[in-house]
Amino acid sequence: MSFPDPHDPTSEPSDASDASDDTLVVKEPRLWADNGWTARVIKNEDDDGWAVAMYKGREPEPALVGPWTMGRDKKNPKPLDTNAFNTLVKTASEVLRRHEQQLRAQLHKNVDLTLGDARWHITLDIVPDEFEPYATLAAYAHPDLPPYSEPVAQRRVRPDFKLNQRSASAWVENDFGSVPGG
Repeated sequence: MSFPDPHDPTSEPSDASDASDDTLVVKEPRLWADNGWTARVIKNEDDDGWAVAMYKGREPEPALVGPWTMGRDKKNPKPLDTNAFNTLVKTASEVLRRHEQQLRAQLHKNVDLTLGDARWHITLDIVPDEFEPYATLAAYAHPDLPPYSEPVAQRRVRPDFKLNQRSASAWVENDFGSVPGG
């Protein structure tokens, strides 16, 4: 599905940059803005239908784009209303929340392991810097055992380091020295 540039006033009924302000409230048939969200009904360039794009704040890319209902004349889109806008905000917020959870899961990994009588909680925190990405590998006494707040050992590793039971065990067994593949 393709859609026009939200910041091109010739492609939309109103100026998107004005509608993205957190304090601005707009309630037009094809443009609603309130509480930091903007809903724009746009022409679906791929077919004869309509779509709605949801923007959070002044983000240039929509958080959500989905099909929009045709009006009674089967030519123009159904106008936005309070219930539809609230539903779109809820759906777009959920999409953003899931995206943030997925990103957090990719950047923060951990494993728990037991070696002899010692129980460990090993974490890997990836810093996706554009020029010099890296990760920090840290070992904590297991969360069930105090103190948990400070790492027992910490080491900078490559951002593509694979944290698993084997790599964590090897690091602990090496007295937190060099890390295989790190």
